[in-house]
Amino acid sequence: MLKDDASSANTGVFNLQKIAKSFPDSASTMLIDTRLTDELHASSRVFRVYHPVGAHYHATCDEYLVVLSGRATFFLGEAPPFEAGPGQLIFFKQGTIHGTPEILEEPFVVLAVDTPRRDPSDVHFVNPADGTPDTFIQSKRLY
Repeated sequence: MLKDDASSANTGVFNLQKIAKSFPDSASTMLIDTRLTDELHASSRVFRVYHPVGAHYHATCDEYLVVLSGRATFFLGEAPPFEAGPGQLIFFKQGTIHGTPEILEEPFVVLAVDTPRRDPSDVHFVNPADGTPDTFIQSKRLY
């Protein structure tokens, strides 16, 4: 944990822009993430999307996404795709089908908060040929 100004293991301060800039230029998986917190009631992480992400859902958690950089098309459920960009907060409940069909401006980097904690294997593609938890995301410590 990057602690810029924290005094105990019960707190943390993270430099999100520095973390966002530390992602590699390419990846073999759709996303790379770095976990910031990993508590039972909520987990947080920063991730970069490298490749389009097909329709999928998470069975165990609600998700809050804040776009830190870049732009991409994003969809939630049956609603039409929309452009997601810096400063936007995207929220959806567990079981909501979502995805990122196109990256419009790189790097597309997002802060995610999952409530409760999301196990990295909790990704279920609508079309199983679109991916697996192993092809979806790779975790790295980037701070």
